[in-house]
Amino acid sequence: MFTERTPRVVAARQLTRRTGRDRDRRFLAEGAQAVREALAWADAGRGAVHEVFTTAVAAQRNAELLDRALDQGIPVSEVTDKAADGLSETVSPQGLVAVCDLVDQPLRDALRAAPALVAVLVGVSDPGNAGTVLRVADAAGADAVLLAGDTVDPHNGKCVRASTGSLFHLPVARSRDTDAVLAACREAGLRLVAADGYAEHDLDQAERAGELAGPTAWVFGSEAHGLPDELLAETDTALRVPIHGQAESLNLATAAAVCLYTSARVQRSA
Repeated sequence: MFTERTPRVVAARQLTRRTGRDRDRRFLAEGAQAVREALAWADAGRGAVHEVFTTAVAAQRNAELLDRALDQGIPVSEVTDKAADGLSETVSPQGLVAVCDLVDQPLRDALRAAPALVAVLVGVSDPGNAGTVLRVADAAGADAVLLAGDTVDPHNGKCVRASTGSLFHLPVARSRDTDAVLAACREAGLRLVAADGYAEHDLDQAERAGELAGPTAWVFGSEAHGLPDELLAETDTALRVPIHGQAESLNLATAAAVCLYTSARVQRSA
């Protein structure tokens, strides 16, 4: 049984930090759902799972999942509870962790399949929000999620958990060059629509005017500051989610869900 001092565990623990992930081009997917989706992703040839670590209790609970990993030729290593705690970024570790290749890909690769709906996150710092937007985009049938500027690493443990496996389902690309991300969207034939709580026009008006039927890249800004004026000026239009009650605003993930689902519904109806 591996302990927290076992070299392979020590190496895996480095992946809880962004510097380690970027250096090794690997990350940790924790929990049964994430490991299940990672194994399906690897089995489809879209990436690799290099090892699965499990506690004795987690192994009993997930015997079928671990058998699947072994059938795919992936090493399964039993670790102590203390070792598993060191591989987790949660208060209550699940005792099951997979070491995976990073999922992100070049911008042009992420957008090469004639995308109809894309989510772009600009300067989003909260990993829970970023992971939830990944999950929402997946559920809405979006074709890609792009992370621009100083947006959080999608392989962050909290982001991976919040995505509940969706990180493995759709193309993800990231670039610190926001202009390059927007330019790639335009080259892919996408209309850039900014989500802005202070926009003159709202989502309902745009839907009635037939503005959402074409290929669309929704651009979402940071939780605290939204999108800067200079970036808003680069988009084709800005829309706000109409608020009919007395709420001051919607959080990022909720607003993204409304915007992406509205576009998905309009596109499918068209």
